[in-house]
Parts: sequence; structure tokens; C-alpha cells
Amino acid sequence: MLFSLASEPEIGIRSGWAPHRSIEDSLKVIRTYYSNNRIWAIVLKQTEEIIGCIGYMTGNECNIETGNDEAEATYWIAKPYWNKGFCSEALGLLVDYCFREKGFRTLWCCFFTDNPASRRVMEKCGFKDTGRTQYCPFLYGGSKRPVRIMRLHNPYST
Repeated sequence: MLFSLASEPEIGIRSGWAPHRSIEDSLKVIRTYYSNNRIWAIVLKQTEEIIGCIGYMTGNECNIETGNDEAEATYWIAKPYWNKGFCSEALGLLVDYCFREKGFRTLWCCFFTDNPASRRVMEKCGFKDTGRTQYCPFLYGGSKRPVRIMRLHNPYST
């Protein structure tokens, strides 16, 4: 299932990873990145079909610098489901989980500056532009395409 979604070139390029070329690529990603308790599938309620992924990273997993009680949110969704509100809904649920359950002080997100749709998702969920732009050479295409950094503080913390 992952291969059929992740082989679409535009998804990987917008998300910062190489489009999957084989089922073996997808299996490696599942074993390396998705086999943990911080990354989840985005699933259609009606059909239970997987349409994307969402999660958070901490420490040296992050694409940008974060503190000890901070995390970076990350997500992607299959192209047929773009502009339908699924990412905003999933990110909103992740934000709530990260603040209420995990107790993070701050959540960070970044998007390639040539992907304004991802920025809109973040803004809908309350993330604010930090004014910082950087290159992330560990992201696919990240040495040539800048990312903009967004931040959201925990409204429940004191």
C-alpha cells in the first residue's frame, strides 16, 4: 500500500524524500522510519484506506533544531486527497496529542517555500511563521530548496 502512494513523484518531492522506486524501498522506510510510536497512518474513516502519514520527531531525528521539550511535526498525504482538509484535521489531532498527552512546550514544522499548501495547513492549525528560512541538506532536494520554519507554543503549559 505504501508503495502505491509514495511512488508518486510530487508527494516525495514536496515532503522531502525521494519517491519510492520499488516495494523494497517502501519496506525499508517502514522498518527504518515508521516502526515506532511516533508515526501513524492517516486513514479514511469510511473505507479504512491509508492515504498518508503523520507524526512527530524529537532530538536528532528533526529536520530543524529543537529543544529537549520540543518536537517537529511531519506529515504527507496522497495526491488524490490534497485540498480536502485531511492534513489540517490530522495535524490538529497531532497538535492536541503532542501538547496534552506528551507535554511538549513547542511544536515546530517546516515546509519547502515552493509548497504553499503545506504552509496553509500549518497556519490553519495555529502555527506561526518564525521568519526563519534555512536549507536542510538531509531532506531530499533540501540543499537546493529552502524551508520556512513555523512554530506553535503549547497553550496548555504554564
